[in-house]
Amino acid sequence: MSDPANDILHLEHAARIALRAHGQAEPNPMVGCVVLDQSGTLVGEGRTARCGGPHAERIALARAGAAARGGTLLTTLEPCSHHGRTPPCTDAILEAGISRMVYGTADPNPEASGGAALLMEKGVAVDHLPIRATDLLNEPHVHRVRTGLPWIVAKWAQTIDGRIATAKGDSRWISSARSRRLVHRERGRVDAVMTGIGTVLADDPRLTPRDARSPRRTPDRIVVDDELRTPIDCRLVSTAAETPTTIICRPDAERGDHATRLRALGVSIRSSASDEDLGDTLRSLATERNHATVLVESGGGLLGRLFRQDLVNDALVFIAPKMLGDQEAPGSMRGRAPERIADCITFEPISILPRQDDVVAWYRMPGSGT
Repeated sequence: MSDPANDILHLEHAARIALRAHGQAEPNPMVGCVVLDQSGTLVGEGRTARCGGPHAERIALARAGAAARGGTLLTTLEPCSHHGRTPPCTDAILEAGISRMVYGTADPNPEASGGAALLMEKGVAVDHLPIRATDLLNEPHVHRVRTGLPWIVAKWAQTIDGRIATAKGDSRWISSARSRRLVHRERGRVDAVMTGIGTVLADDPRLTPRDARSPRRTPDRIVVDDELRTPIDCRLVSTAAETPTTIICRPDAERGDHATRLRALGVSIRSSASDEDLGDTLRSLATERNHATVLVESGGGLLGRLFRQDLVNDALVFIAPKMLGDQEAPGSMRGRAPERIADCITFEPISILPRQDDVVAWYRMPGSGT
């Protein structure tokens, strides 16, 4: 007999397990799974720990062993029914003798979907139980499958009155040291870090995960620089031979001598036809470079451009207990001028937590996973 309240608790636990693989499982989805024996006791759990490795269901079933027979398997994503890098999870579920399967999100990937229907055909009781925890976990995967775009997280630090720097450009440091360590940790979990030419010229960043323990990834760097003003001697260019670096510019800039010099130093140059096709360029990079997640660290110009093109999915905002009170100081986004509050960009708050002196807010754009 199903117990929806108990199922929700176990699916939430599976979602927390899945999140431990953030930065390792991508571009595959993060998946968590738990197995209960016939009495409802937890006997196995697992997560998809790395791309190409065993899936969460197989790990959880292996840990459960014979105790899984006649029991229940709960997984955050519909089990796969195809041969990819690994055998179908539906085969493992049937071989283990599972009598009931509960899943949080239907897999939109046409190559991997269909597992729920197959199990039902084989006599397994199947329940689809979408909950908020599994939606949050799987929305990046659903978004990538349906749009071909990477999941884009916009990050910025601001004062209480919404300023990201002084009017003269000083921004070091708005956020606390602990918050900055968190940013480096996030860099080490994404496929690419994106910035704009204004940030390159003002800060000469490296955009690498330096102040973090055991980064899970070394992200590519992407610079949006329409006129191709990126200096030859900046740190992004000087390290381009070690860390893949792409500059997105207009077609006329791509053909100049400066572009030739940058390419000779290992920089990849990509052109976009206009301000309105960043999505096409990001979609191409996602295919060619397997970019599943992109962290944006930039000023208001690029962030405004991304928001205008509906490319931002999450916002990670560090709010420091400071105020400038200067209307000339830059804010986090430029390029919009709504006349009514009803026309504002509206986020869904996911979590708001204190971190040293700061408050860290995680927001999601509604509809990002549809």
